[in-house]
Amino acid sequence: MKELWILLDSLEGKVSELPDISSLVDVIVSYRLPKSEIEKIVGGTVTVSSPEEDSDIQFVRDMKSLPQNLEAQKRTAVAVEIASRKDERKVLDAFAQGASYVILRCTDWKVIPLENVISKNRVSGKVLMEVSNHGQARLALETLELGSDGVLLCPSTPDEVRKTSEVVRSQFVELDLVEAEVTGKRDVGLGARACVDTTDLMTPGEGLLVGCQSNALFLVQAEVEENQYVSSRPFRVNAGPVSLYVLSSEDRTNYLSELEAGHAVLIVSRNGKTRPSCVGRMKIERRPLVLVEAQWQGKRIKTILQNAETVRLVTKHGSKPVTELEPGSSVLVRVEQGGRHFGTLVEEESIIER
Repeated sequence: MKELWILLDSLEGKVSELPDISSLVDVIVSYRLPKSEIEKIVGGTVTVSSPEEDSDIQFVRDMKSLPQNLEAQKRTAVAVEIASRKDERKVLDAFAQGASYVILRCTDWKVIPLENVISKNRVSGKVLMEVSNHGQARLALETLELGSDGVLLCPSTPDEVRKTSEVVRSQFVELDLVEAEVTGKRDVGLGARACVDTTDLMTPGEGLLVGCQSNALFLVQAEVEENQYVSSRPFRVNAGPVSLYVLSSEDRTNYLSELEAGHAVLIVSRNGKTRPSCVGRMKIERRPLVLVEAQWQGKRIKTILQNAETVRLVTKHGSKPVTELEPGSSVLVRVEQGGRHFGTLVEEESIIER
């Protein structure tokens, strides 16, 4: 699980604007305050890393101050300044001395040092990257696919803490998918169908969640299957008409018509695991469409898809072309309560979608 640490000293009296700070971050860092004082400021119990004796994780500001043997001591985090490639050796040296965490600090922020550190084997310990905003955090967490084990955010505003928390938490979101029973389907004629070409490659069982109703989204598999007529396109999901909802993040939907190059989308697997991705291109064409109707616990749900054998809905153990769907077929959907206002879930709001 990725970790979010924040430097409390950077907020300079703005902590009162973050009443939910303990739910947003994993560790609070201070270069000068003890744990007892930090907990008074934030108004609750938190995990603290500081140079003070009452800290949960002892913070060491540079390698020169790192004790030679840390085995018998509490967990320790040490900051390592990276100015050139030769400094990368310091990371392995810190772990060899028993450091629990090494925080990479690049005054001229670069990804290459992090790539080099990630690519080197280490026995134990976690690497954090010091960042100043959520954009840098996302880059650090995705570098070489593995990413850093977390980030130390030096925020300038409370809002940056919230944005970075969303980035960190999105790395391991899992959704609950259920099996819905297909009750019927029928042709609905030509319509503007959207193919979502992502900037990633998907595997069998992965795709996007789309649907006619924002609270019932069907998992449409990417075009990962080979057939005798067309090559596979594992970056693409043939998602349906432009009016459908698509899940673009854990808690937000968009209309397919709103997507364009650079827009965020959420790739979902049959077991509910997710990973953020990005639209590389939207391809909209007029194609014959089919309405698919299903039910789950008496709730009627629907989606519309292109009527083609390359369009497949994900099932518990495979996938099924829309052309082969029959009453009684089971497909995976995400069902939730409430309606959406401009893509954001409002659980208390009663919205009827047919």
